[in-house]
Amino acid sequence: MVLLLISVTVLHLVTLAMLLIATVEKAWWVWADSQITDLWYDCFHDNATSSWLCASANETDWLQSVQALMVLSVLFSSISFLVFLGQLFTMSTGGLFYFTGLCQTFAGFTAFAACLIFTFRREEILDDSRDVSTGRFGYCFILAWGCVPLLLISGVLYVHLRRKQ
Repeated sequence: MVLLLISVTVLHLVTLAMLLIATVEKAWWVWADSQITDLWYDCFHDNATSSWLCASANETDWLQSVQALMVLSVLFSSISFLVFLGQLFTMSTGGLFYFTGLCQTFAGFTAFAACLIFTFRREEILDDSRDVSTGRFGYCFILAWGCVPLLLISGVLYVHLRRKQ
């Protein structure tokens, strides 16, 4: 039982870290090795100063929905972890972690919706004069997609997990 609790906790913390990185880091769309776009900024690498120069991303309705869904996903996963810790120490023996599983599942669905919107509406989100076909998805986008099944699996694990002595 202890091994199961440790593995579920580690899985939760790993997915929470992946979600946080995917939400805040700078690589949802890569135009070239020197130009990247994320949910918050458009950046390019200045070779003269060897630094990234960033400007706020163009706020479109689609981008705002992706931003909101990713932030909600991080919040749901954080709340889920805090509730899990609280339930772990206060719940009676034999109780199930329903609320924790429900929050974690909601986190998975919101991340899934954000990734779907960015996948299918990237032309409107990027709203740039450059051709979208010259770019590619960045590692943060791939991290966000990777979080979706992990969040849903951990949500199901929480629902079936019973507190024992």
